[in-house]
Amino acid sequence: RKYPKHFSSKMTDADGECTETQIWLDFSKDCKYISQEISDRLYKEYVEVGRMLGSMANNPEKFLPKN
Repeated sequence: RKYPKHFSSKMTDADGECTETQIWLDFSKDCKYISQEISDRLYKEYVEVGRMLGSMANNPEKFLPKN
């Protein structure tokens, strides 16, 4: 976490993985592996995680070590 651009890049990668998770949630619901209720709850959590990752990627200086 020493380098802002590297940190931001890693957060962007994590955000991409988060988006992939949404696809798996949709697949799980469509195949009836999970209920609509569980899907809705997990989707809300996915949105919140995505929001946090986006904020971290856009503001890396807040998460860098203090010198």
